[in-house]
Amino acid sequence: MTALPELVRRPLPGALPQDLPPDLHAVTRRVLAARGIRSAAELDTALGGLHAPAALGQVEAAAALIEQTMRAGGRILIVGDFDADGATSTALAVRALRQMGAGDVDYLVPNRFEYGYGLTPEIVELARSRAPRLIITVDNGVSSISGVAAAQAAGISVLVTDHHLPGATLPAADVIVNPNLPGDPFPSKSLAGVGVIFYVMTALRARLRASGWFAAQGLAEPRLAELLDLVALGTVADVVPLDHNNRRLVAQGLARIRAGRCQPGIAALVDVAGRKRTSLAASDLGFALGPRLNAAGRLADMSVGIECLLSDDAARCAAIAEELDRLNRERREIEGDMREHAFTLIDAALPRVAGGDLPAAFCLYHEDWHQGVIGIVAARVKDRVHRPVIAFARGEPGELKGSARSIAGLHVRDALDAVAARHPGLITRFGGHAMAAGLTLEAARLAEFEAAFVGVVDTLLDASARTKQLASDGELAPEDLSLELARELAGVTPWGQGFPEPRFDGVFVIEDRRVVGTHHARLVLRPPQAETTVSAIAFGAAEEPWFRDAARIHALYKLGVNDYGGLETVQLVIDHARPL
Repeated sequence: MTALPELVRRPLPGALPQDLPPDLHAVTRRVLAARGIRSAAELDTALGGLHAPAALGQVEAAAALIEQTMRAGGRILIVGDFDADGATSTALAVRALRQMGAGDVDYLVPNRFEYGYGLTPEIVELARSRAPRLIITVDNGVSSISGVAAAQAAGISVLVTDHHLPGATLPAADVIVNPNLPGDPFPSKSLAGVGVIFYVMTALRARLRASGWFAAQGLAEPRLAELLDLVALGTVADVVPLDHNNRRLVAQGLARIRAGRCQPGIAALVDVAGRKRTSLAASDLGFALGPRLNAAGRLADMSVGIECLLSDDAARCAAIAEELDRLNRERREIEGDMREHAFTLIDAALPRVAGGDLPAAFCLYHEDWHQGVIGIVAARVKDRVHRPVIAFARGEPGELKGSARSIAGLHVRDALDAVAARHPGLITRFGGHAMAAGLTLEAARLAEFEAAFVGVVDTLLDASARTKQLASDGELAPEDLSLELARELAGVTPWGQGFPEPRFDGVFVIEDRRVVGTHHARLVLRPPQAETTVSAIAFGAAEEPWFRDAARIHALYKLGVNDYGGLETVQLVIDHARPL
């Protein structure tokens, strides 16, 4: 069963904002107004407008701890997460510290299948063989209570840099930098892990400058802006909200990539994904580069991806990017099988639901599922049924690893926290965000957990949030289906989570249709009462009844640019359609 969506128009203010660049199209003004933009200042993406590093709680203490370690000649070990945010965070920390003259910097990323998530005691034991004086966690650590304690017991200092929501108890680290700690004054709570470590490195550079470090070491002061391509990739790939501060970071990173001034590894990822560097969009970071980088952590070892981001050898980066592309193709095959199996489980469960209504949430498990891919499967099922979904796979003997994905209206980490509070000991450990989380529990208690989780979600998820809504920015006149408007919308600001890319809806006559690739729908559409036609594509829609049979459709679409054979033309990218 697929949840039937409801199309809703985004509300507009009474009057469109006037304090915007005068040459912006009226449609662009309408789109920006619907997202709360009221002035040109809110579209500014200059670095000078970033929130000051000093506003981030404990960032000065973090810089002091790192400087102390550097002056003592101690080894610094970066411990990262095994996703794209963790990989970019690790690469940024290593590059920045080496550029600032840290003599001994190394990194360690846990293999998710052996050590699990975060700074665990097992990871600390592995780290001890490298004799670090300081461990810096990136994109993890705020829930690593036992791991931090193990490091402290071994005489290793710990700096936690993270952005995940903290639990009731914090680890006893030397310093914790996390904008989401209670009482932290940082204005933007949406920094990704890579954004947090970028701020820490910026504060460290300022401290080293003030103390005369660079002059004493005979070093040129590093330009940390050169690492913003890493910040952009990690921020978009981690699907954090693109508030104004994050839009600045992403826009600056994209500008570096488009200008050919990015890390060789990112250039290689762009090339292997078949994208053009000069016109790369934020969506390309999320849907083309991020999955290839993530594939290493999902199927193999994220150090493969990190090495791609750390190497300055273009040929080596190209070879690693090819391997990441291969892993991503393998991941897609595994995901496809798991996804279809998950849909079968959903369809089999629905007849047992009274009245045919969907339950408040779903928990899915199969003993053959791949632990590294369950998050993607949970997301695919969530999109289909419009309910919070947790997919489970086997972890260590006797335990299950779960990956949760949520919908608007349910903070999934809070839901897991509620389960843990009502059923002490049921969940072994958990952590995450509003829309995504991970957890571990005893395999024998899956049915008990499912009942508890569905019950909690049923109390927290409002009935109105259970209907899938597709948001539209309204209709476009035939003359607005233009390449000029498509280009303007693509370039006005980075679009992404919390600042959604414009979507429009309208009625069209299908003049021509054909299948391209294996299952994509290519169409020629004509607005009623218009003589001109426009090209359109609907990915994965070749088997949809509306594509096969309808003469007219009501479509929700993005105004896109099709670059084929070096010739740019406008095309509609259809997200959803229904026959008329």
